[in-house]
Amino acid sequence: MDIQRGPNFLEEIIAEDIKNGKHSGRVLTRFPPEPNGYLHIGHATSICLNFGLAKQFGGSTNLRFDDTNPVTEDTEYVNSIRNDIKWLGFEWANELYASDYFDTLYAFAEKLIGEGLAYVDDSSAEEIAAMKGTPTEAGKNSPYRDRSVEENLDLFRRMRAGEFKEGEKTLRAKIDMSSPNMHLRDPLMYRIKFAHHHRTGGKWCIYPMYDFAHGQSDSIEEITHSICTLEFEVHKPLYNWFIEKLGIFPSQQYEFARRNLNYTVMSKRKLLQLVNEKHVNGWDDPRMPTVSGLRRRGYTPESIRHFCDLVGIARRENVIDVGLLEFCIREDLNKSATRRMVVLDPIKLIIDNYEEGKVEMLHGENNPEVEGGGGSRDIPFSRELWIERDDFMEEPPKKFFRLGPGLMVRLKHAYIIKCESFVKDADGNITEVHCTFVPESRSGNDTSGINVKGTMHFVSASHAVPVQVNLYDRLFKVENPSAEEGDFKSYINENSLHIVTNAMAENDLRHAKVGEKFQFIRLGYFTPDLDSTADKLIFNRTVTLKDSWAKANK
Repeated sequence: MDIQRGPNFLEEIIAEDIKNGKHSGRVLTRFPPEPNGYLHIGHATSICLNFGLAKQFGGSTNLRFDDTNPVTEDTEYVNSIRNDIKWLGFEWANELYASDYFDTLYAFAEKLIGEGLAYVDDSSAEEIAAMKGTPTEAGKNSPYRDRSVEENLDLFRRMRAGEFKEGEKTLRAKIDMSSPNMHLRDPLMYRIKFAHHHRTGGKWCIYPMYDFAHGQSDSIEEITHSICTLEFEVHKPLYNWFIEKLGIFPSQQYEFARRNLNYTVMSKRKLLQLVNEKHVNGWDDPRMPTVSGLRRRGYTPESIRHFCDLVGIARRENVIDVGLLEFCIREDLNKSATRRMVVLDPIKLIIDNYEEGKVEMLHGENNPEVEGGGGSRDIPFSRELWIERDDFMEEPPKKFFRLGPGLMVRLKHAYIIKCESFVKDADGNITEVHCTFVPESRSGNDTSGINVKGTMHFVSASHAVPVQVNLYDRLFKVENPSAEEGDFKSYINENSLHIVTNAMAENDLRHAKVGEKFQFIRLGYFTPDLDSTADKLIFNRTVTLKDSWAKANK
């Protein structure tokens, strides 16, 4: 699907800046994740936006890890973020860390203290919260607000030296306790934390707050367009206040609306709960909305970039139908996935008039969507085959174009067959279907003159490879689990994973490698799981063949 659109508001802003010679026409964006979890599809849209805009206007993008909270951050997350960005197809100009600027930020803080614009507060977190007031009621000044510059500098330096306990003191900006913007009511700049930092170790015991570190980091790097999600709009006055009072490079913040996906959660805190409480099998579980989860499920970087492009940029929060994401991967895989036959719920089919012990090699194209079929492969055909159990009915209704007593179908790449009889076990379960084949009906050389409406897939029983197939569905039963009453985890879809242990696959699939993409004919798109081995082949369903989103949006 190609959508013709005009420039979005961010493209218009950047184009106008370049036209006016702002920053000498230079464009430098940044992607600033906090390394406290794995990236998800929401982050992917921000990555595509920041890197995409910079590339579009001949600029570049910094990757900056916002590592100001040592308690929740980890090198594991840093590595996963790097991998995800590269996998999505982007390269950063510089890899930077907020912790690179800890000395500079500390000097900035002392400067603000020296100018009477910051003070050390002994109040507890609860007392500070109470003094802030409400959106409709002005706050109250801290009793420590009027400390002298000298006393504040002394206390702040002693905070750095580790003389005080966690929570005993904070550094606050001195702005306006009656401001209608709550973020301007003397916000915290530094707090005490005795915790090991993944890069600085134990060098620091005071750490800057996000609002103090973020804008200054942008300024230090001389970011021209600081693009964030809409929830940071109320932070912008504070972002500008710090830059103005420090007299440093005037980076400017612009906001766009975050995109939420239905039938999942996008909060890193909630995703961490799902992982820690074992509702999923790690951050890269194929049911997770994480980039690593989508990758393990079989999504391609091209499909995610296409999704981000289709969603576009908005100023208003919106919830995106997961069907659009599924549409994007179907479009991609339809053109690129190799076709193979797999039977998920096998039942034996015996062709009574086919010679016992005979094996015939049939030919099937690898991908009919590619010119020349993407090459072909040999498909063994024999007297005994596996077919899908639901492709046979003892008493088929009208317009059932598969197998039943007296019915005829074509086997994919093979022959027309006719059902003659079937066998049941003592419990009434069908164990065998007996057919005859029409020798003159071989695919590509059919002289039988017989027309049938149905085509079925199969696997030669003596050549079949047993495989495990993981059938994934949506992780939650409701569109917006975060908006429902009670614990969001109570809405987890208990049927989000169905494991098929006895599937039978074409012999060729024993050589499938992680990263390869397949269409299992009539079943959907699949990819080998990371845990798949030669001794135990495991395939994950990426998406079904049915595309309800595309039909609904014609």
